[in-house]
Amino acid sequence: MECYLDNAATTRTAKEVADEVMKMMTIDFGNPSSLHTKGFEAEQYVKAARKTIADTLSVKDSEILFTSGGTESNNMALIGTALAKKRMGKHIITTSFEHASVTSPLLFLEENGYEISFCPVDAMGHVKEDKLLDMVRPDTILVSIMYVNNEVGAVQDIKRLSRLVKEKNPDITFHSDCIQSYGKYVIKPKEEGIDLLSVSGHKINGPKGTGFLYIKSGSKIKPIIYGGGQQKGMRSGTDNVPGIVGLAKAAQLVYENHSEKVAKMYEIKEHFAKRLTSEIEGVSVNCVTQDIRECAPHVLSVSIEGVRAEVLLHSLEEKEVYVSSGSACSSNHPGTSGTLVAIGLDKKLLDSTVRFSFSFQTTMEEVDYAVEAVKEIVPKLRRHMRR
Repeated sequence: MECYLDNAATTRTAKEVADEVMKMMTIDFGNPSSLHTKGFEAEQYVKAARKTIADTLSVKDSEILFTSGGTESNNMALIGTALAKKRMGKHIITTSFEHASVTSPLLFLEENGYEISFCPVDAMGHVKEDKLLDMVRPDTILVSIMYVNNEVGAVQDIKRLSRLVKEKNPDITFHSDCIQSYGKYVIKPKEEGIDLLSVSGHKINGPKGTGFLYIKSGSKIKPIIYGGGQQKGMRSGTDNVPGIVGLAKAAQLVYENHSEKVAKMYEIKEHFAKRLTSEIEGVSVNCVTQDIRECAPHVLSVSIEGVRAEVLLHSLEEKEVYVSSGSACSSNHPGTSGTLVAIGLDKKLLDSTVRFSFSFQTTMEEVDYAVEAVKEIVPKLRRHMRR
């Protein structure tokens, strides 16, 4: 049977979403910038989509900016804020285990005269608050901390962290990469002190190439894409109406019966983790002490002694079990995981860690099949490595 356990990389597009996308591509295909009826109809679809998404966050429609995905949202948040606030300061704080779509634009800014401070995390993947506060300065303009880590599932107390940094410097803009948390948690940016929030559509059963950036009203931010002035000049380019409508449909669906869906994922994750650790020697779960709910419901980072992650990945693939050895967005750049180094994982396990990730559609039958596959493969790989 096919067992897809790489949902942190991407999810299957929901049929309802695909149907909406197809309709927008073949029937209501107008350009929302056009002045005729077809254009007006497309514009209404975009407005409705914006409202649907804003409602999931309890924010204003005008605070939602559509993008091509999480990477663009993060780039827009970081570079756009840095450009808008450069006269106020050029110091930015982030953590030591952010996604590449955060660290790369920050390194770009560093090359252009900005100072970037990287706050360490502990073994559970939680930001060290004392270190974070020590880094906050009068010229700090931006703090970027991910809500859920994409490799180990560690969850930050964003509400507390944003409050602490703003108490020390109220002028700081607080950005959170919520690409792995949106749809898994009910997020209220205004209550949690989030000024900028990034989301990607294909993590919530939406279309690839879609996403949005929440921008709190009054935030200082400049566009990084120029042209025809769409989206009030903040992101030029013809609106991706099929993608936007599909994204909104996915957002609507993911928050229907939300608590039941999350409970099911935790049940599956806990069952899977217990079987792996009790039935296979030398298996440990990262960033969890006792309760599996310490981490996000859909991500499970597992270290397996004596086995190379990449070899295990391809061995499982032969049995149609699909997992990841790290962030899919960095899969074409092999190397040691910065996240695993940041949490202080034992060096002998850095190359022996696999990420299993679940969705609302994952079944108990699938994870049991995956456990049996791992049980069969691991002893063979260990014998091979001892030779």
